[in-house]
Amino acid sequence: MTDPYAWLEDVDGERALAWVRERNGERAAELAGSPSFSTTKRRIRSILDSDAKIPDVTQRGEHLYNFWKDAQHERGVWRRTTLESYRSETPEWEVVLDLDALNEAEGENWVWHGATVWRGGDGEAGTSDAFRYALVHLSRGGSDADVTREFDLHTTTFVEGGFVRPESKGGVAWESLDSLIVFTDFGEGSMTPSGYPRIVKRWRRGTPLEAAETLFEGDPGDMYIGGGHDQSPGYERTYVFRRKTFRTGELYLLEGDTLVEVPTPPSAEEDIHREWLTVELREDWTPADVTYPAGALLAARLEDVLAGSTDYQVLYAPTETTSLAGASWTKNHLVLNVLEDVTNRLEVLTPTPEGRFVRTAVDGVPRVGTVAVAPVDSVTGDDVWLYVTDFLTPTTLSLASISSEGRMSEPEPLKAMPTFFDAAGLVAEQHFVTSDDGTRVPYFLVRREDLSYDGSAPTLLYGYGGFEISLTPTYSGGLGSSWLEKGGVYALANIRGGGEYGPRWHQAALKENRHKAYEDMAAVARDLVARGVTSHDRLGVQGGSNGGLLTGNMITRYPELFGAVVIQVPLLDMKRYSHLLAGASWMDEYGDPDDPEQWEFIRTFSPYHLLEPDRDYPPVLFTTSTRDDRVHPGHARKMAAAMIAAGKDVTYYENIEGGHGGAATNDQASHMQALAYEFLWSRLSGAQA
Repeated sequence: MTDPYAWLEDVDGERALAWVRERNGERAAELAGSPSFSTTKRRIRSILDSDAKIPDVTQRGEHLYNFWKDAQHERGVWRRTTLESYRSETPEWEVVLDLDALNEAEGENWVWHGATVWRGGDGEAGTSDAFRYALVHLSRGGSDADVTREFDLHTTTFVEGGFVRPESKGGVAWESLDSLIVFTDFGEGSMTPSGYPRIVKRWRRGTPLEAAETLFEGDPGDMYIGGGHDQSPGYERTYVFRRKTFRTGELYLLEGDTLVEVPTPPSAEEDIHREWLTVELREDWTPADVTYPAGALLAARLEDVLAGSTDYQVLYAPTETTSLAGASWTKNHLVLNVLEDVTNRLEVLTPTPEGRFVRTAVDGVPRVGTVAVAPVDSVTGDDVWLYVTDFLTPTTLSLASISSEGRMSEPEPLKAMPTFFDAAGLVAEQHFVTSDDGTRVPYFLVRREDLSYDGSAPTLLYGYGGFEISLTPTYSGGLGSSWLEKGGVYALANIRGGGEYGPRWHQAALKENRHKAYEDMAAVARDLVARGVTSHDRLGVQGGSNGGLLTGNMITRYPELFGAVVIQVPLLDMKRYSHLLAGASWMDEYGDPDDPEQWEFIRTFSPYHLLEPDRDYPPVLFTTSTRDDRVHPGHARKMAAAMIAAGKDVTYYENIEGGHGGAATNDQASHMQALAYEFLWSRLSGAQA
């Protein structure tokens, strides 16, 4: 098919962006200039800046570390406190690194990408270097590429003459106080077609990066090569991971000067904790006489596996209605988080001296909403953080301990998010709908208790449907105050391509079956109308990244179902996606458009190529970021330009910062969120901004 918009083509969509700005530049400004926008942005900003939010913490030594943004700290501060202080209503925080001050001093626009602390010696605080040094990761404008700089946590200054990794995608990990495992851009030929590192090296203190010793070098066609070091006392080990594709890889352990491969299936996810190897399967596996099913979690002693044993214990096996949402080690226990029809339940597994796992159910965990569990410090103890949330109840953070027998203590509530919107009269419920091929698809619905079911309610449908990522209920002050309080209805779709029912749910919508994810989403949209919740002209749909590809397909394949569409940091040009930034890494998900046979099915879900100039489409808002170095902003630029050229109702906004997240500060985030909510409300409620 001849591309009618070939005149807009270039590698990064710059010509398309110029076209959009010339003919559409005022649309987003007009939307942002309305009184209702200002009110919405102000409310969202106050939520993002609130001092009452839960400070998420990471324990390192005697301190709990937190990264925090508010009205006084636009770029944020890295700070720390003690557990005793954190338990209080007003913890005493010590600022470790102020990014706003750093940016002013250096003339940069650094965005926080995290930090890795060296435990030191045996991992206890008794040695002088224990928990003293950190590798701080900083990104310009929020891009995936970042720099790493060594930081002294005693003096709260960067280490003069310390380790500095230049800007690149990749990373580093402590191997010892004087050596790092580093995977980054080492020069020509050292990066993969996806733009990720292809080589892992050991970098010794006091030597230039160019002199680092190569530990592993992947093939030119690999997706990502990286490495790390386990600092657990008595189990210290250096490892290398090789991702041939997004879903296939290999794991190696460094024994002396030799890398030894851990013999597991290429598509499996491995985790090594102390003496144990756990393997989460993505496909059925028959290593000997026993077949283990896809979605199962297996365990064996690492030394037995390296010696050739194929005798695994099945710690979890999937069913038609359950999947494994997570498996988190504490020092002596493994906590399983299981989704059953998109509702969580927890179990504690405790290995015995004989090498078998004893299972203990966790009582008292809510059976509605979402429960997340994380170890406080998996190296030193058996305490866990518990997060509990749902659509209408503010998130709470609790601390619990697991006994030697595997019993979890009554959770101790530590922090609770405040109420950011009035949930009185609102209800949340789960429904199921039948997709085109007969598959039962769940979705959540948040509505007013007295909903009239006359089709008049402005309704927002959200989805993702990719990369085995599950969407579960969460509390959102922005959604509540900007949509639900106004009388809007919200629906969250658990379509195929996601992970709500494990690998089978994800794999059901890969490549030539991608259309099933879109059929699922359309089925939910039709069900909302059939139930009388809303009508097609009052139904909006929103999604970002892979969800932007989803909403791009909604507007091009099912325009009659929606009254407005929001497409954020999207993939849209599926003919070229694999040649743009990290796109080559997703061919496991979508296919290879350079293969003529695969392009035949890919083009059926490439929104840019499905666009028909003479067809009617609902109003659409595109948002993206100039600094997005994962999904190229050219996707949104070219699609918006093509639709504007065809005379469609398009609003386009490109933030200059933010990376793939779209925003680098709370002000930028509140602006982007307010644009989406105001656009949708103005189009779906009949109140034009």
